[in-house]
Amino acid sequence: MAFDLVFSQEAIYQLKRLDNKTAARIIAKLESSAKEPLKFFVRLSGREEFKLRIGDYRAIANIMQKEKKLFVRTLGHRKNIYKK
Repeated sequence: MAFDLVFSQEAIYQLKRLDNKTAARIIAKLESSAKEPLKFFVRLSGREEFKLRIGDYRAIANIMQKEKKLFVRTLGHRKNIYKK
């Protein structure tokens, strides 16, 4: 059973700032990994969030098992996504 994919306002804003090809690749990867998120996402050390590698970009998300939701908190390039 696939998880529902939910984006935060920040993630939507960051997606809109990317070029169309990169944004489409990120969305496609998120949709395909929503089927089994624990297989593709890796937990960040010392945090509750998980990360997904998409080329040079990363998606930071919360996986809500009971509600079957994948909440994408933020997106960004790997060089500055962890600075927050």
